[in-house]
Amino acid sequence: MEFKLRLLQQFSRITKALSSANRLQLLELLAQSERSVETLATLTGMSVANTSRHLQQLRIAGLVRSRKDGLYVYYQISGGGVVRLLHALGEVAENNLAEVSQLISEFLTARDSLEPVPHQELLQRARKRLVTVIDVRPPEEFAAGHIPGAINVPLAELERWARGVPKSKQIVAYCRGPYCLMAFEAVARLRRKGYKARRLADGFPEWKSAGLPLESEASER
Repeated sequence: MEFKLRLLQQFSRITKALSSANRLQLLELLAQSERSVETLATLTGMSVANTSRHLQQLRIAGLVRSRKDGLYVYYQISGGGVVRLLHALGEVAENNLAEVSQLISEFLTARDSLEPVPHQELLQRARKRLVTVIDVRPPEEFAAGHIPGAINVPLAELERWARGVPKSKQIVAYCRGPYCLMAFEAVARLRRKGYKARRLADGFPEWKSAGLPLESEASER
């Protein structure tokens, strides 16, 4: 019994680290690519000092690791298990918290009630060139890793890019994860213009965690 209690106490270190919306946001950003403390502070709107404190808590819990390069410290998630943990957290919250279900209904389902494209279906259709896959994340996240054959089309460039695409072409958009509004917004804009557009189920971190093929700008050179 002493062993089991000590083991559960160690597990609780992880749940404690996850008990902050700010730290969950940091994990979502780090699931896209490695980033410096300063970059994370800019993206989240937190101070550098506060960002660093949250990152230290995540590092102590084993959820992220860091490296130093000159004057800067860079962080990345500790592995695919962290992504799966975040996915499970979202699933439990959706199934058990009425407030979460309401938020998803108001902000996500209202924008797109169609079933998203599962990973394996997209993989097969992309290999046969039956769809155009667009990654609507920022360029630095795309450069760090993306679905093979995907085109980086941030939302600000979407309308200009779409003008050169036949409306008969099927488009699948993805971004940071299942609750990322960028993919929902991209699909909504494309449909308003008459394009056949759908979302990928989940996002890039879940695709990577599933062990599916990846590309990066370094691998394409």
